[in-house]
Amino acid sequence: MVLLTLTLPALLYFLIFHYLPMFGIIMAFKDFKYHLGIFGSEWIGFKNFEFFFLSNDAWRITRNTVGYSVLFIGIGTSAAVTVALLLYEIKNRFALKYYQTTMIFPTFLSWVLVGYITYTLFNPSLGVLNQVLSFFGADRVDWYANPAYWPYILTAVNVWKTIGLSCIIYYAALMGIDSELYEAAKIDGANRWQQTKAISLPSLLPVITILTILAIGDVFRGDFGLFYQIPRDVGMLYPSTDIIDTYVFRGLRQGNLGMTAAVGLFQSFVGLVLILIVNSIVRKLRPENALF
Repeated sequence: MVLLTLTLPALLYFLIFHYLPMFGIIMAFKDFKYHLGIFGSEWIGFKNFEFFFLSNDAWRITRNTVGYSVLFIGIGTSAAVTVALLLYEIKNRFALKYYQTTMIFPTFLSWVLVGYITYTLFNPSLGVLNQVLSFFGADRVDWYANPAYWPYILTAVNVWKTIGLSCIIYYAALMGIDSELYEAAKIDGANRWQQTKAISLPSLLPVITILTILAIGDVFRGDFGLFYQIPRDVGMLYPSTDIIDTYVFRGLRQGNLGMTAAVGLFQSFVGLVLILIVNSIVRKLRPENALF
């Protein structure tokens, strides 16, 4: 009973901010007018969805959203597992705490602050990187005028900000492995890489699978702060930085609530379907690793 009571704040949070507002999905099927309200506005069926899918921006923002999500899952998971394995090899307690603290610190920084940090690096005239390029006699780069650089920049910033918390989850899973397994492997003559390949990685596979399934459910969603604050909403960078969430934000600023509600409903529906499909595949291949 005590443990259930501790979950009450989280349950209230999801009830108030996630479930009670769900009646608002009917806005996706209405031509919303402020003076008429949600229930008084005209019912227009799937026209809001048609407006989005037939627009010139639909392919670009969908491609960017899904592409970045898949890229972040692959690179982020690989980086987090690698760092967790490296942390597991550190035996000095002070050094371990130092590395954990320094890596998890960026997680608690707001995207606004991270945006200012990246701007000091990529500022076309006074940025640190352009100052370094000038020092070595190279030409300055206008980072905010060339979309080709931003897939690399956004990926690097995302990994830097999220790897600390992600690797802690995998490190905790490693701490739960029976040490006798490693001792037996050493007696058999296994080196560190062989121990990692035969013991550590298989032990991490259930956690990796569950977190990947959950991440796949969000492939049609992007981190708004990352894609809005880091590129600073520069229109020239939209070909490689504009995603569904930033597109919806611009729609909200223009007052197009019906279309933005339709896009949000589309994101949620596709995410749910993807989770069910991926979990079903995992349940058939490895039932013990499935989410449900």
